[in-house]
Amino acid sequence: MSRFGCSLTNSKFSFAFRLCGFLRKMSETACGASNEGENKKRPLQEDADGTDSKKLRIETDRVKRKKVALLLAYSGLGYLGMQRNPGMKTIEEDLLTALLKAGFITEEAFNTPQLVQFQRAARTDKGVSAARQVVSIKLPEDTKVESINDHLPAQIHVLAIKRTTKGFNSKSSCDARTYSYMLPTFAFAPLGVETTESYRITPEVMENVKATLKIFEGTHNFHNFTARKKPLDPSANRYIMNFDIGEPFISRGIEFSVLRVKGQSFMLHQIRKMVGLTIAVARGLTSLDTLQRAWKPERLDLPVAPGLGLVLEEVHYDRYNQRFGKDGIHEPLDWEEVEADVKAFKEKFIFPTIIESEIEEKSMLSWLETLPLHSYSIREDNLSHGLTTLGQAADLVERVDEGDGLATLARAAQVVQEEQNVMYNGNPIQCPSQNVPSN
Repeated sequence: MSRFGCSLTNSKFSFAFRLCGFLRKMSETACGASNEGENKKRPLQEDADGTDSKKLRIETDRVKRKKVALLLAYSGLGYLGMQRNPGMKTIEEDLLTALLKAGFITEEAFNTPQLVQFQRAARTDKGVSAARQVVSIKLPEDTKVESINDHLPAQIHVLAIKRTTKGFNSKSSCDARTYSYMLPTFAFAPLGVETTESYRITPEVMENVKATLKIFEGTHNFHNFTARKKPLDPSANRYIMNFDIGEPFISRGIEFSVLRVKGQSFMLHQIRKMVGLTIAVARGLTSLDTLQRAWKPERLDLPVAPGLGLVLEEVHYDRYNQRFGKDGIHEPLDWEEVEADVKAFKEKFIFPTIIESEIEEKSMLSWLETLPLHSYSIREDNLSHGLTTLGQAADLVERVDEGDGLATLARAAQVVQEEQNVMYNGNPIQCPSQNVPSN
């Protein structure tokens, strides 16, 4: 038995030895073929500076990122709002482009900002400026304000960056928002008083304006102050904390004043419609009863003030600051340390834009001419309103010379278009086809 056992063992050993040699030979052959294949492959493409673009992209994707709050100020002149819109000039487009050029986001994140949890605190409309807009986003730990600003136009400026909690969202974490609206005081000139740049508001008119603004405070149904919002939609109910007017001041020979409104949140065109109705009441074109009727279900024809004077002043994070602002890790989002920079930006880019526009383009004066064309009553639909408006304009044409008549018709058409744009969220492209033949 021992002899057979030994023979069997030797046989197994010999077989194993031969198997190992065979496997080793096969391995060497395979390796040689693999190396030959690699040598035949096209070399990896390199960038102009000699770096491997694929390797660089992988390394960029692996950069450690932290959630931050980015504070920026901008003048809305020439921009179609804050929110990104493909093919349009927007604040977000320029901001994301700057972050990409500075190397703080990848091209993939540029195309899909949700990958870095990008979120704005408030969406500002066409021409609207901001003094303290806040964006939440995940950025590399070494992100520098200066590096972003190097790739931004002068009218957009990043003021500060602060680290936040992982769950911070600039929109949903916000308690309230404060807006201002700067306008020449001649907008409040009562009927019978000449509306010119030499107008100076009286204490009586100022008190009447303050009383009107106070009516907006509290919780109301603001369906009449926005677009495409049903009267019974719960989201139409908004809470206004404060609405007031500041002391008038003179600049370039024109007296201006600033309205300030603070609320939990605002809907599309809400503030501009609140200002528009306040001006109409002050000028005697409608009564305070119109404001009271605006809370009711009927849809009223209300004017929309120009977007130029509107400024996002501040985004409030009181609850966030109370919970995380003193934990030793995160800073409070109050931005006191850059207050001087905010003021300087407003004085250089925002206030001059509003003032110069009024002086050169007479924007408020032109808009005031459209106020008498509104009915301030129940509006059945946009078409009937447009016909009514054009009818009013036609009546006016009969009483003026040809030149003024054409101007009045142009203003009437402006009102019709304005109301149509409001009905369709301010975007004419979204309007349903009216089968109008092209020229």
